[in-house]
Amino acid sequence: MSLSLVIFAVILQQVGYQGVSFLPCPLCILQRVGYLGIAIFCFLAASFHLLRKLFHVLALLSATYGLAVAGRQVWLLSHPEISCGIDPLETWINQFQLAKNLPWLFKADGLCSAKLPAIFGLQVPEWSLLWFAIFLVILLFTLIRKPSQ
Repeated sequence: MSLSLVIFAVILQQVGYQGVSFLPCPLCILQRVGYLGIAIFCFLAASFHLLRKLFHVLALLSATYGLAVAGRQVWLLSHPEISCGIDPLETWINQFQLAKNLPWLFKADGLCSAKLPAIFGLQVPEWSLLWFAIFLVILLFTLIRKPSQ
């Protein structure tokens, strides 16, 4: 599911919605990393039984990280006066090799406080916050439940 959210973000970036291209900001790119972390660590947890708990905890940490980043962006949306144009984080992110090799996925071009068209009543960062919260609850539940015999 987390991979499908990254795919949806790339579609919004490339195709747009309501005639607006959704350029990813630095915080959007960091959220993509969180979603990819969840997907990778869940796949590894399912693949390696002996290290399942470790990978499960790493997926949980990825969800917590993403929740924090999305929460920061939602806060910035409600405080647009904080944004001052080009974010120094953008320059830092765009210097990574991943941003240079896969710019369609990891290059930050947008502003973190930009108000874009709402999708079903919520801004993309608000949707992201909701999805990270859902992933966090599911991962916590599956970590603490007792395995069935």
